[in-house]
Amino acid sequence: MSDPRPLAGPLWRYQFTVLTPTYNRAHTLERVYESLCEQSFQDFEWVVVDDGSTDHTQQLIENWKQEASFPIHYIWQQNQHKKVALNTGVSAAQGELIVALDSDDSLETNALYDMARTWREIPEAERRQYVAVTGLCKAPSGRIVGDMYPYDQFDANPLDLQFKFNVKGEKFGCLSTAVMQRFPFPEHIEGFVPESLVWRSIARAGYKTRFVNQVYRVYYDSGDSLSHQGRSHVAKHALGMWLLAYDTVVDCTPWFHYRPKEFFKAAARYTRFGLHLRAQSIAKPAGYGLRGIPATLLVYSMAPIGAALYLRDKLQTLKPCFS
Repeated sequence: MSDPRPLAGPLWRYQFTVLTPTYNRAHTLERVYESLCEQSFQDFEWVVVDDGSTDHTQQLIENWKQEASFPIHYIWQQNQHKKVALNTGVSAAQGELIVALDSDDSLETNALYDMARTWREIPEAERRQYVAVTGLCKAPSGRIVGDMYPYDQFDANPLDLQFKFNVKGEKFGCLSTAVMQRFPFPEHIEGFVPESLVWRSIARAGYKTRFVNQVYRVYYDSGDSLSHQGRSHVAKHALGMWLLAYDTVVDCTPWFHYRPKEFFKAAARYTRFGLHLRAQSIAKPAGYGLRGIPATLLVYSMAPIGAALYLRDKLQTLKPCFS
């Protein structure tokens, strides 16, 4: 078994920075804090980035600072969005590895210990090629959330995971702070931006992830995710969903042969969400023009289905008016 002692190099003060962006979650933050207090591996700091909360979050954090056995850093910013809070926290991080833990979830007691051990098992000369160690999530009931990996431990990237291995569902682990600082979340794009766009960019840059069938995080379904909001909220997140469809059909074509059906679906979503943007007079970001023959053929072949899906969305939003 590898030595789980602190691994941080001379550039880093801690092995981990546990980073928690939060907004009006004072009622759930204690769950995060208690799970950190129970960690068997204590070489970490907790960075809480408050995205403009109006509840008593700051007072809670100040109280915990006085009693915690680990350093806590509280950063308040005007409400800007989770992606900006993540960038703020990554910039402030003093840990070699980032653990981005949501404000309503918790870590397994040995999560940091096991992440450190798995990271150490990667030969030191090869670690620069890796961005993450990623494991599994479980529900409070103990049920594994999403699919398990096809092997107990293997190296790949998130694009391989999605298209080649067809692994779905919530996943969780730690990320190289140095790599994350090179790939910030796009703040120039307003509103919701899928985090997977960043993971995909890192994958295309050649970085690998070590995937392990080990639970690190207890995932509490808050009920405010996109999957719970239904079609009435589709228009609100249209730009982010269009960007994800664009990324699939334009920049992920090397993975097309693994799962072509997923690319045709993405091509339909490209038109669907593009029509939502047009209806709201929202301009697509500069530099995101459709390019390449494969992408163009995909989008144009699926345009009628995308238009039909858009009309379905519009009818769904009108239903309450006639009920």
